[in-house]
Amino acid sequence: MENQHVNHMLSDSMVRTSRVEAEPLISVVVAVFNGVETLMRCMDSISRQTYKNRELIVIDGGSADGTRDLIERNSQHIAYWESERDRGIYHAWNKALEVAHGDWVYFLGADDYFVDDYVLARVASHLKRRSTFARVVYGCVDLVRKDGSVIETFGSQWNRKRFFQLMTLPHQGVFHHRSLFQEHGHFNEEFRIAGDYEFLLRELKSRDPVFIVDVTIAAMQFGGMSSDQRFSIETLREIRRARDLNSVKVIPIPWLWAFLKAHARRYLYRSLGNLRTRFLVNIYRRLTLRRPV
Repeated sequence: MENQHVNHMLSDSMVRTSRVEAEPLISVVVAVFNGVETLMRCMDSISRQTYKNRELIVIDGGSADGTRDLIERNSQHIAYWESERDRGIYHAWNKALEVAHGDWVYFLGADDYFVDDYVLARVASHLKRRSTFARVVYGCVDLVRKDGSVIETFGSQWNRKRFFQLMTLPHQGVFHHRSLFQEHGHFNEEFRIAGDYEFLLRELKSRDPVFIVDVTIAAMQFGGMSSDQRFSIETLREIRRARDLNSVKVIPIPWLWAFLKAHARRYLYRSLGNLRTRFLVNIYRRLTLRRPV
């Protein structure tokens, strides 16, 4: 298709480098739609990485705000890109998987970015010495304001019981071995928000991931779909559906508490408006020793 663009020399060179130097090739996937305001920051954080055995794949959902032009102007840094309408983020990710060459695949939001220039180098050293059976490796993620100040850091030691309740692995911190997709297939496009949780559940209901202690991978901008409170209830419902789909049976006490809080926030937003509700939410966050949003 005319909207599909592949830098064959870049990709083929990277594959050869992976084989010769025994350094894992990391495919970084960015799905975007009308993201011209933040995409350049995201791509810059990738192109500045000191770890060179990587490829960037950009899947644009047919943006009409200048995103495609921005991608074209930076195509020398991109192994593959396309710009055409899709069925949502998991369809975009699935399309990226069809062209990714990486030993490991990492998904970065167009609103998000690597915290510094050495992230992939630090992670790659862990990927090389991972446990034979670990096919999911993850670190921490910072939730940040538009000015880059940190609100909260997500990511902690693996706890399967907790994961069965809620999405406890910050997806912007997760690296997926390519064998995951060979065994489990692609993302379930029937999910709109929690498709990443459903996919990881297929693997992690019986295997353990590796947590990279004290390594922060990315900054996630507050207000994206994964952090926007407007989507909390839908996200929790999809998490419950993912458990049912994968025959995971739990007593969902933490999930119920999160569900009740999400309904309470929605009621407050409708009754009091954004400013007053944010004021109350921030009081609660301070009482629980967290920074305000």
